[in-house]
Amino acid sequence: MPDLTITLDQAKAWAKSWRNNPPKDLAKGHLITGQALTELLGAEGVVDVRAYMGVDESGTQKLMLVGVNSAGNDMIDAGHLIYDHTMPCPSSCDTSSPLFNP
Repeated sequence: MPDLTITLDQAKAWAKSWRNNPPKDLAKGHLITGQALTELLGAEGVVDVRAYMGVDESGTQKLMLVGVNSAGNDMIDAGHLIYDHTMPCPSSCDTSSPLFNP
């Protein structure tokens, strides 16, 4: 099973990159693997998911996912991970979707 997570330090760097130098051509959407969602929602205490925008070292836009507890707080610790296994559109697009070209 592939590791679909990143470290908090890496997530902070990607989020900072997004905020300081946002991409000029924003992604139209992100494909999120079912495996990442299943793992995230299966973690103890997770009731919701929050997404943060980021840009990795190669300039690829990322959607970072974290579990959220019943108090509305991000669950980022040794037992609750940050998931980044998303693919931006383009190039992971369903071009027949009415949301691709509304």
